[in-house]
Amino acid sequence: MLRSLVRLVGQLAGEAADPQEFSDSDYRLAATALLVHLVSVDGDMNAAERQRLAEVLRQRFSLDADATARLIAAAIDKDREAVDLYAFTSVLNRALDDEERRRVVEMMWEVVYADGRVDELEDNVVWRAADLLNVPSRDRIALKRAVAEAEAPSED
Repeated sequence: MLRSLVRLVGQLAGEAADPQEFSDSDYRLAATALLVHLVSVDGDMNAAERQRLAEVLRQRFSLDADATARLIAAAIDKDREAVDLYAFTSVLNRALDDEERRRVVEMMWEVVYADGRVDELEDNVVWRAADLLNVPSRDRIALKRAVAEAEAPSED
């Protein structure tokens, strides 16, 4: 909680680094690399997943389209270099509190449901990442259900 408050105050005071530049220790890059890994775990990132990924990032990190595209490109490079999920989750564990880490898992489910279904490999990646992020199983499952309900087509 304190880290979040310090980060917010620093950003409001104009002390934050250039938001267009994403360093290796930037939690936004780590979260995006985790999301990129998730959507490409089945071999390819389809158009629906790419679009949903960009929407989630713009909304969550308050980025414009250009910064979002640069963040995704940097994350794709990071994902190619990574050996395992720990490369991303360790950064997130250092930078984020419990609620923010739950939000990352929620973002993962939002991206997974972009194509309307949960692939077995995607479900496994979310499970492993949530475990590494110290997000309890009950929270992971509750987030999955909440996102599934929100993403379900309305019957009007």
